[in-house]
Amino acid sequence: MSGHSKWSTIKRKKEAADNKRGALFTKLAKELQLAARAGGPDPDANFKLRLAVQRAKAANMPNDNISRAIAKATGGGESDQLIEVSYEGYGPGGAAILVTAVTDNRNRTVAAIRHEFTRVGGSLGENGSVAWQFESRGALSVPVDGHDEDEIALAAIEAGAEDIETSEDSVEIQTAPGDLESVRHALTEAGYTVDHADLSMVPKSTITLEKGPGAQTLRLLDGLGDLEDVQRVYSNADFDEELLAQYAS
Repeated sequence: MSGHSKWSTIKRKKEAADNKRGALFTKLAKELQLAARAGGPDPDANFKLRLAVQRAKAANMPNDNISRAIAKATGGGESDQLIEVSYEGYGPGGAAILVTAVTDNRNRTVAAIRHEFTRVGGSLGENGSVAWQFESRGALSVPVDGHDEDEIALAAIEAGAEDIETSEDSVEIQTAPGDLESVRHALTEAGYTVDHADLSMVPKSTITLEKGPGAQTLRLLDGLGDLEDVQRVYSNADFDEELLAQYAS
C-alpha cells in the first residue's frame, strides 16, 4: 500500500479515537444537515444523505443524534446558515492540499485555515490552484478480518471497482463516483464488512516528501482536520514508511 493510502487509513482511525469522537460527531451532524437540506430527509431517496448516515453509523454516532441533525435541516433555523466551501493551497515541500468545510461564517473559517498553512510554512492559494490535481472517486475500505484479500479484491472488481490496494489489515478500493453504492452493496451481500464508504477527492498523482517537509505536512494536515468547520482534507503527499509509523503511534 502506498504511503498516501496509509496516511488516509491512519487518519480515519485517529478521527474515530475516543478523544476526538465529540468533534467528529459535530462534523457529522453538519454533514447530515447539509445533505438533508439539499436533497430531502429520506436517505433512500437522497444519495448524499445515505452516505452521510452510513458514515455517522460507522463512527458509532447515536441514532438520536442522527435523527436530530436531519430534523434540524427540515426545520430551518441554524442549518439554513450553513454553506459548503473549499480551500486550496500548498504545504511544505510542495504537496497540494484541498480542504472542504461547512461553515456559517466564511471569514472565521478562512482565517483559521490560513493560520494552519502559515504556521508550517505552507501557503493558502486561489480557487483552482490545486483542485485540478484531484478527481472525484468512490472510496471504500474493507477490513481483511480473516478473509482472503485476493477474494475481496476479486469481488470488488466483479462489482465494478476500478483500483485496489491491499495491506495486511484492509483492502482499499476506488470506484467511479456513480458506482460507489453498487460496489458497497455487492461487497456487503458477499459477506464482507465495509467500514468506510465515501465520495473522495483522489490525487491524480502523488509527490514523495522527504522526512522534514513530510513531518511538517502531517502536522498541517492534522491541524486542518482538527478545525471545527473543516470536513475533509485531501493531499497528494506520499510519506516515508518510518515517518508514518511515528505518526500512527
